[in-house]
Parts: sequence; C-alpha cells; structure tokens
Amino acid sequence: MLTVNAGSSSLRVHVVDAERETVLAERGVTHPPSREETHALLDDLLGAQDRSGAGPVDVVAHRLVHGGAALRSPVRVDDGVLRAAWQAAPLAPSHVPTALRLLEFTRDRLPEPPQVLCPDTAFHAGLPAEAATYALPARWRDRYGLRRYGFHGLSYRWAVRQARRLLPGRSENLLLAHLGGGASVCAVRGGRSVDTSMGFTPLEGLAMTTRSGSVDPGMLLWLLTKDEPISPDDLSEGLYHRSGLLGLSNGRSADTRDLVRAAEEGDEASALALAVFAHRGARELAACATSLERVDALVFTGEIGWDQPEVRTAICARLGVLGLPGRLAGNRRDDGAISPADAAVPVLVVRAREELSLASEAVAALGG
Repeated sequence: MLTVNAGSSSLRVHVVDAERETVLAERGVTHPPSREETHALLDDLLGAQDRSGAGPVDVVAHRLVHGGAALRSPVRVDDGVLRAAWQAAPLAPSHVPTALRLLEFTRDRLPEPPQVLCPDTAFHAGLPAEAATYALPARWRDRYGLRRYGFHGLSYRWAVRQARRLLPGRSENLLLAHLGGGASVCAVRGGRSVDTSMGFTPLEGLAMTTRSGSVDPGMLLWLLTKDEPISPDDLSEGLYHRSGLLGLSNGRSADTRDLVRAAEEGDEASALALAVFAHRGARELAACATSLERVDALVFTGEIGWDQPEVRTAICARLGVLGLPGRLAGNRRDDGAISPADAAVPVLVVRAREELSLASEAVAALGG
C-alpha cells in the first residue's frame, strides 16, 4: 500500500505492508514541496518499490485533513467523492488542495489500484451534540453546516490503540495531545472521541507553531472594521502563517527546539512563546477532561509531543489538579510511559504513525 500524507508544510509518503504493519520504503520533505519536487519524490519512491521486488502497489491511501460534511469516513475514490472532497478545500486551505492534487496525480500515475481518502475528521464524526455544536443562530448552523469537526484523527486512532496495548484494562478514559505543526487535544472514552480542541477548521484551540489557535472573535471583528482595516486575506495569512510560536517569538522560530535553546540563553520572547504554548495546551487538556468520567492516562504524540521533553514537562506541571505528575522522564526510543511507576495518572508517549493508521483505515474502507 502507498500512503500519501500531505501536511501544511511537509509531505511524507510510505510503502506499507498493511498485513504486517511494516514500512517497506519511505520518502519525505519537511518544507512545502513544489509540484515538480512532489512528482519526483513519488516517482523515486515507486521506483524503489519496483526495484525491491515486493510487488506492485495494491492500494493508495491518502490523508485528507478535512472531509467536510459529506466525507465522514474513509471512502474509495470516484469522481463524485473527489468533487465532494473539493467542497471542503476552503475549510483547510493549507492542506486539502495539496492533498487532492496529489490524489489526482497518483490516479494518473497508478490507474489500476483503488485510491482511498481517509479524512482526519472521521475519528470525531460521532462527537456528542454538546461537543459538536457551536452556540450560533440555528439558521447559520443549518445553512452553512457550521459545527465542530475535530482533526488529527488518524494520529489519535493510532495513539489510542497503542495506549490500550500499553495499559490493558486501564485506558477507558484517555486524554491525548497531538503536538506538531498543528496541535490539538482530545478526550476519548471507550475508544471514541467525545471532545477535542479543534473545530470547524484546523485553526481553533491551542496555540500552534505558526497558527494562532483560538482568539477572541470580537477582536477579529474589530480588526476588520477599524479605520485602517486588515483585509480578509491579510487576516488569514496572519492567523495561519505568522502567529503561534513564530509570532510569539517575534519571528525567531516556529521550532520548539530552537526556542528551548534560545530561552535557556535568556531570550525572553522565546521563553514567553514556550510558556504560552504550554499554558494553552494544559488549559485545553483540562477542559477536555470534563468530558471524561476520570483520567486513566495522558498520551503525548505528534512531532513535538514525541520529541520535546521540556514541553511535555511544562504542560504536566500545570495539571497537578488532574493528578498528573510534575516529574517526567526524557525521550524514549519506543512507545511507553515517561511518568514514575507510582504515578496516579500515567503519562505515555506514542510516536505518530499516520502511515500505519492510513493503511488500516484503507483496508477497512475496502471491506478488509
């Protein structure tokens, strides 16, 4: 199976043995690739697959960040599905158009294997009404389909599975934090998402690397209507690409590794950026905890969640009220606990494996 994962500022493609859950080959870039670079990367990976003797690709699975109202579960692609997917493009403009252009390229490049779209929003499709509904006029909600969708579902599904493996019988009520370029938190009860921090778009919730997260909507209205108003295009650019850690650090960096080093050297803006990031993460986790009967464990995933111990510690230090330990171990080479053995609420790290989650979802969509 070929899995294609287009992020807002990266591209990762893998060839996966879905039965054995192993990666046979992979390629990726950590910057927005050009069209030519993307095609060359995919061709290189497929060429490596051909040379490996593992056989042809049987299925192509694509991560779709936003499925909109129409795509609520993984689905085999046809022209109707593709048209429905394009309807969600304005809701995640940094993600969906790129993913769908890649899908169109792989359909041309690999016309025989079925292509499957796996929406990140599918994991949250069953959110309770009180968690999914915005306090807006019913006419707006009905006409425009305004609701909270939630994101990072492929990552959360894998992290829940790993938490259940690591904590058998003690993982019914989980808090999860996916911290990366995009960041969100989620409450899971009985394997189902019951609350999450992202909503109609991937802009709501935590402060992120370059995205603002939630801000006062009255402030945005004021910016649009003041004497020298910010244009909608400038507002979108600022909220998506010049805010978050990048904006808080006065443009120094959106990378927590850079900011940790700078903060240790005395840079106040970097220290503030990390403090805001941790505060907002802890605040959203505490809010999601109200949707659980108890907290059995906290699971960190995503690139920052997996690899930045200073951020994890800063978040947990703010959550003593939930029984989270203030002392954590550093990074691990494998999934597992980073909290003391006697912690009332274990803290786990799980490496994000969206390629394996994509493979599993695609198999299910094709009937096994």
